[in-house]
Amino acid sequence: MALLDSLIGPIASIIDKIIPDKEARARAKLELLKLEGTQEMQLIEARLQAIVAEANSADPWTSRARPSFLYIMYAMILWALPMGVLAAFNPAAAREIAAGMNAYLNGLPEPLYALFGTGYLGYTAARQWGKVKGVDR
Repeated sequence: MALLDSLIGPIASIIDKIIPDKEARARAKLELLKLEGTQEMQLIEARLQAIVAEANSADPWTSRARPSFLYIMYAMILWALPMGVLAAFNPAAAREIAAGMNAYLNGLPEPLYALFGTGYLGYTAARQWGKVKGVDR
């Protein structure tokens, strides 16, 4: 229940920021309060607890899986820097490499991209929750 209580406040503040109409904002907060005791909110809380448990796991394969995946994605993004330099000296080679990378990335299944998004958001939520609780720094 403590996780649930820690979620309501931040979600309410997000509602304040993204919904400009006062009446719509009040309705959204009312729906949030209605959702508080429902089975759906309990499901959300259970999912977040599982993410936090994985992030706090002593097993290095489990606790570092999400950050390692993020580092791989960051490396792929940063690869654009040497490609830019290569394009300045040999544009044809840069085009061929980019075409090959595009063909590879377009060949990856859509669920893999969804997994990345879920992992990224889950890791971020678990880190934020840990910081709020004072466990992570």
